Amino acid sequence: QEGPGALWKGLAPALLRQISYTSLSLVIYEPIRGFYGRALQNAAEGPSFFQRLAAGGTAGALAIAVFNPAEVIKTQVQTHTGAGQSMADVARRVWAQDGIVGFWAGVRPNVARTFLVNAAELGTYDEAKSQLKPHFGDGLVSHVGASGIAGFTSACVSTPADVVKTRLMNSAGGEKQYRGMFHGFSRILVDEGVGALYKGFLPICIRKLVWCAAFFVSYERIRSAVNAR
Repeated sequence: QEGPGALWKGLAPALLRQISYTSLSLVIYEPIRGFYGRALQNAAEGPSFFQRLAAGGTAGALAIAVFNPAEVIKTQVQTHTGAGQSMADVARRVWAQDGIVGFWAGVRPNVARTFLVNAAELGTYDEAKSQLKPHFGDGLVSHVGASGIAGFTSACVSTPADVVKTRLMNSAGGEKQYRGMFHGFSRILVDEGVGALYKGFLPICIRKLVWCAAFFVSYERIRSAVNAR
C-alpha cells in the first residue's frame, strides 16, 4: 500500500536513538559490572552471570531513560500511516499537547523493557561467550553463537514490555488509552489475553537474531582492531 520506502519509516530517529542509547549503554556497562563486583566483594573472582545480567540491565535502563524522547518520536513516525510525517511534525505535536513531559511518555515500560533487553543481550552475550570460549576460542564461532543465544533470550523476555511501551508511546500527543504501564499491562491481559503480550514475537525474534549477530560480531572486531593499535 505504501511502497518499499514505508519499511524504512523512522530511519533517522531510529539511528539517532540507536547510536546514542547503545553508545552510552556500552560505555557504562563494564564500570557498572565492576561496581557490582566490588559491592558483592567478589571482584577478584570475575563477574558472575547474575552480575552480568544486572550490569547489562542497569546500563540499558539508565541510557534509555536519558534518550526516551528519541524513542517516542521514532515510534510515532514508524506507526504513522498516510502522508509522510517528519520528526519535527511529531515533536511539535507532542510539545503542543503534553509539553516536555510528553517526550517521556511510556518511559516506565521503556525502562523495564530496556532493562530486560540489555540484561538479555549484554549480560547473556557476555556469559555465553565466556562459556563458549574454552571450546571454540575467542573468535567468530563463539561470537556468533553467543549473539544468537542473546538475541533469542532478549526477544522472549522483552516482547510483553515492548507491546505495552509501543501503545503508551503511540498515545503521546493524543487520546490516552491507558493510565500507565501497569494499567496498560493489566488491560491488555484482561481484554485480549496473554497472547496479545506476545504480538509481533516472530519479527522481533528475527530482528534480534540478525541485530545481535551483526552488532556483537562487528563490535568484537572493531574493539580488537582498536586495542591492537
